[in-house]
Amino acid sequence: MNFVTLEFATFFLFVLVAGWLLRERGGEYRAFLLVCNLFFYALAGMAFVPLLLAVAVLNWGAVHLMSRFSGQPRKRKGVIALDVALHVALLAFFKYYEFLILGLESLASAAGLDTGILRHALPSMEILFPVGLSFYTFQGLSYAIDHYRCPDEPPRAFLDVLLFVSFFPTILAGPIMRARQFLPQLGHRTWDSRDLQEGFALILSGLFKKVVIASYLSEHIVRDVFESPEFYSSWTILAAVYAYSIQIFCDFSGYSDMAIGVGRLMGFRLPENFRSPYLALNIQDFWRRWHITLSLWLRDYLYIPLGGSRRGNRYLNLIITMALGGLWHGSNIRFLVWGVMHGVGLAVVHAFHELKKRFWPDGFTPSPALHWCGVGAAWLLTFHFVSFLWVFFRAEDMERSLEILRRVFVFGQPGEGFPLLVIPAVLIGLALQFFGARLFAAFVDAQERLPWAVQAVVLALVGGFILKMGPDGVMPFIYFQF
Repeated sequence: MNFVTLEFATFFLFVLVAGWLLRERGGEYRAFLLVCNLFFYALAGMAFVPLLLAVAVLNWGAVHLMSRFSGQPRKRKGVIALDVALHVALLAFFKYYEFLILGLESLASAAGLDTGILRHALPSMEILFPVGLSFYTFQGLSYAIDHYRCPDEPPRAFLDVLLFVSFFPTILAGPIMRARQFLPQLGHRTWDSRDLQEGFALILSGLFKKVVIASYLSEHIVRDVFESPEFYSSWTILAAVYAYSIQIFCDFSGYSDMAIGVGRLMGFRLPENFRSPYLALNIQDFWRRWHITLSLWLRDYLYIPLGGSRRGNRYLNLIITMALGGLWHGSNIRFLVWGVMHGVGLAVVHAFHELKKRFWPDGFTPSPALHWCGVGAAWLLTFHFVSFLWVFFRAEDMERSLEILRRVFVFGQPGEGFPLLVIPAVLIGLALQFFGARLFAAFVDAQERLPWAVQAVVLALVGGFILKMGPDGVMPFIYFQF
């Protein structure tokens, strides 16, 4: 169920009203919320509700087993290893099954065997990919791994674990929560006037980013250029690269804004997922600002267990972590290239910092002019590094990815132009990096000074204006496919 639909608005209004009526009845509210979560996910794919239940059972069972094996580290390690292996197998089956078949077909063809027999024995499963699987498996795993690391924490009831992995605002595309962030709030939901105003403002913010900016850029330049780059000029392709950088930010951060806003109105505080990522001055800074909950998950549950920065393999650990982060998005080689290149970028930044510590003169302070020249150069380099890597993320295959980059760097290629309104749309997306937080705070402050009735009218007018500016049909959020 897309957030930008009348159906979701109706569903959410019902959840809000019922949640308010049940605010003092914790057990009944939990049961009600669980039914709402499962109903919401069933609309996305009824066949995969058992899979969601299985993930909850796996992690609830693993935690209870580890609790029983208190003081027996080898058994606890065996339980968590099995739990991780089952989750990896689950993700691998649904994400990489088709990739495996294609690989086996290639081997069979090279050996002169009939590939039809293989395809008949291993039918296509591509249409069965469960929405949100990557997100709720990571959430469930974090609960089990955290308990393994902190064995004194008592296990939670199965209902609580299922509520955690199935929470409807986040199940389709995050933010990826930790159990310690969410579970304590089940019994202590809080509201005040500021929470309500910020919740509605976040929903409007996400709506504007998705409906006005992301949808416009996708429809008027990104979709066509990335599908058929050979028909477009170098200038148009460069504009499309910039446009996609803004589109994916507005699309994904727009979803996160709406999810956090929905949670806030329900009395839950969800973790921040974006912090003006295109203001980053290096790749390390970018990943502290972009998809923050995934970055922290990869750091805590992959990079640090690999050895992190404590051992001599820091650079290799960074590349492995980001390569697996790329494969988390899908089995296509494009995602692997995207992840590896970000890992290389992180390794270069770490190496630069080490060299700077070693060779930068103690006490040296650059002049203001030199400082700001350095800041500007760092920003331009980081933004373009990230933007050009988005090409691998968006293009349908490696061939088109390379063709897009070729036509950008072999400048002067002839072809079609692009609508000039793309330029202000991209500039607005960039301006959100600089002024978005201030505009958000100013809007909430202004709302807080108005009577409730006037606030409601303002929200309705702004929301209606945003929807009026958008296309007739809004495409699903980009990260729903992951």
